[in-house]
Amino acid sequence: MSINLLRAGLLALAVLSAPAMADNRDEAVKAMEEYLDFVDYGGATMFPEQIPREDWKRFHVIDARDKDQYAKEHIPGAVNLEWRQVIAQRQSIPKDKPVLIYCNTGSLSAQAGFALRIAGYDNVRILQGGFAEWKTKGGLDAASKATGAAQH
Repeated sequence: MSINLLRAGLLALAVLSAPAMADNRDEAVKAMEEYLDFVDYGGATMFPEQIPREDWKRFHVIDARDKDQYAKEHIPGAVNLEWRQVIAQRQSIPKDKPVLIYCNTGSLSAQAGFALRIAGYDNVRILQGGFAEWKTKGGLDAASKATGAAQH
């Protein structure tokens, strides 16, 4: 077991067992309950084919993958902010324009997007299917290549 993993486990145990943290945990759970009561069925997701090529420039696009994956290839104009860092680096994320976050398949960006929305970022959307689906559906041209409505 690595020392970092051991430290993380001990920290998690300390947080979970600290009585003072119970109020904060209860507040976090309450915020999640309120969000889940409010959020629509799509959970703030967007499909690549829902975004016409000319609309991509309106978004602040976040590539939530690691820096090596980002360096290899990414959606043009995207900034790299690893999914685990979105809350810690939230001051770099605008609240005054639409934000679109993606990872490889959508699962990690969904977690990051959920955390941001709980933190008050109502402008965040998750790219359904992530980078893989974006590429498969035609990238920036996915909307013009779509033959029908977005598949849910």
